[in-house]
This record gives sequence, structure tokens and C-alpha cells, in this order.
Amino acid sequence: MAIKFQYNKTSLNDMDKQLKMRQRALPTIKSKESALRLEVKKARDVASEYSGKVDELAAEYDYMAALWGEFDKDLIRVKDVEFNVSKIAGVRIPVLENIIFEEKPYDLFSSPVWISEGVELMKRIAKLGLEREFFNKKMELLDYARKKTTQKVNLYEKVQIPGYQDAVRKIKRFLEDEDNLSKSSQKIVKTRQQNQEDSV
Repeated sequence: MAIKFQYNKTSLNDMDKQLKMRQRALPTIKSKESALRLEVKKARDVASEYSGKVDELAAEYDYMAALWGEFDKDLIRVKDVEFNVSKIAGVRIPVLENIIFEEKPYDLFSSPVWISEGVELMKRIAKLGLEREFFNKKMELLDYARKKTTQKVNLYEKVQIPGYQDAVRKIKRFLEDEDNLSKSSQKIVKTRQQNQEDSV
């Protein structure tokens, strides 16, 4: 990205202002990037922990696999999921607050004994699954924000700051050369005038 500028003091002041602004912002953006990187790692760890818990729970009740054919899938369903939004390093993240289940009534006497335990198990599995999904979403959002922040850090460090430094250096050299030429031409004119006065 070529930075457009003119060889004058106004452009020099503008380029200098842009350079200083980016140099001041860079440490903040870098710290945001490292905070996001840390939060992504935490969210990834928690999501994999929840995946492990879901697998453990499923394995714990694996012996009941034959009985699940008798389980009425309409007995329980997730009616609503309540969540809130929090901010991590300026990124809005959904946070699971509560899960509301809707249970269909069933007859305790005519139903198998394990049905109530099956309903509770389904609640636990659904809760763990939803928590895992929330952490996966959190990880995705934070990772996306981290990538954008990394791009901005690279843009500032590798393109814009060196570009503005180069522009400031070129404008200063041009203005110094112009000033030197002006002083030299004034000396030449003055010397000629003195020579003409001396010869008269």
C-alpha cells in the first residue's frame, strides 16, 4: 500500500500525526491480540473438556443402550435457552445462563423404572451439549477477532508505520534540499549584487 503525500509542510505534519497515532495504538492492539489468543486457548480447552464429559456420560450409560429403544423421545425437549452477552477484549460473547426443559407427563406406575433416570440423563446430556456449543461459538468468535487483530498488527508493523516513516523522511529531505537550494541561491544573488556594487 503506497502512502500518498505531497512535498510540503502540511503533508509532513499530517504524515507525522498519522505515524504517531499508529505507533501509540500498536502496543494496545498487540496486548489485545495476546489477550484474545489466551482466551481462545481457554475456550478451546473448556470445549474439549465438555466433549469429554459428554462422551463419559454416554459411556457411563452405555449398558442401557438396548433400553433406549423403549424411551419415548417426546418425553423431554429443550423449550428455551436463556443466555446473556459478555465482552472479552471488546468482543461480544454469548454466555449460557439457563436451559428450560419441557417435560411431557408420564405414568410412573406403568412406565419402566428407569424412565425417570433416563429423563434426568437426557437433561444432563442436553445441558453438557449446549454448554459445549456455547464454548465452541465463543472460541470461533474470539478466534475470528484474534485473526482480525493479528492482521491489523501486521498492517501497522509491516506496512503503515514503515510507509509513514519513509514518507516523513522523504518530505523532510525534500524540504531540507529546497531550503538549502534557496539559501544557496540567495548567497549567489547577494554575492553578485556585491560584485556589481564593487565594480561600480
